[in-house]
Amino acid sequence: MINLEDIVRYCDQRLDVPGFPDYPGAFNGLQMQNSGRVQKIGAAVDAGLVPFENAAARGIDLLLVHHGMFWESPRPWTGVLHRKLEILTRADLAVYAAHLPLDAHVELGNNALLAADLGLTRERTFLRFGDRDIGLITTAGISRTELGERLRARFGTVTTLEFGSAAPSSVAIVTGGGYGALDALVAAGVDTLVTGELKEHNFVFAQEHRLNLYACGHYATEVYGVRALAAELSNRFGLPWEFVPSANPI
Repeated sequence: MINLEDIVRYCDQRLDVPGFPDYPGAFNGLQMQNSGRVQKIGAAVDAGLVPFENAAARGIDLLLVHHGMFWESPRPWTGVLHRKLEILTRADLAVYAAHLPLDAHVELGNNALLAADLGLTRERTFLRFGDRDIGLITTAGISRTELGERLRARFGTVTTLEFGSAAPSSVAIVTGGGYGALDALVAAGVDTLVTGELKEHNFVFAQEHRLNLYACGHYATEVYGVRALAAELSNRFGLPWEFVPSANPI
């Protein structure tokens, strides 16, 4: 049994949570405390009602999530929000969220781990947010055909737009909603992007700017970071951990 404060302090320092910019309302860090003790760690992508129910049923008392509980202006604690809080309180379940800090982290980040999974080598960063870069550019070393095959082997169905080079020298990675990264991609001189989610208008942009775009699923590309963080905490603090999966196909 470990003090919750010790784990939170480690996570904050490891991910540079206090100094990392994020979207308004993201509230990275501890979002829900428990009675102060942790015996089992869980990891999930989303702080949803069903993941909370599943975590509670598995005896988890600290759940690490990528998409936290708060993204909007304050709302009344009624309906689903009240049910979430009820589950967390009854199960003595704490919630720790890390959004952009866990996308961009050099070792534990979604981008870095997806790159490693694809056998791509880190080259530099791009896509400025505040005073930090949140996107990753890798040295390809493989053809466009091989890249597509590796992506389909890992993610199954991949939305594929191939208007760029057949042998890209670099591949950019922005997990999750990378549809807003295309201007920065072009500015960086890269024509190939692996991401989670695209928008309809990205098709025309890709045609006009001769880009290769691969959308592999927002959820699917962001399971890496929370799992890696949970595994590291397990090793450091000697606690068991478990991934709480979702059937999210988006």
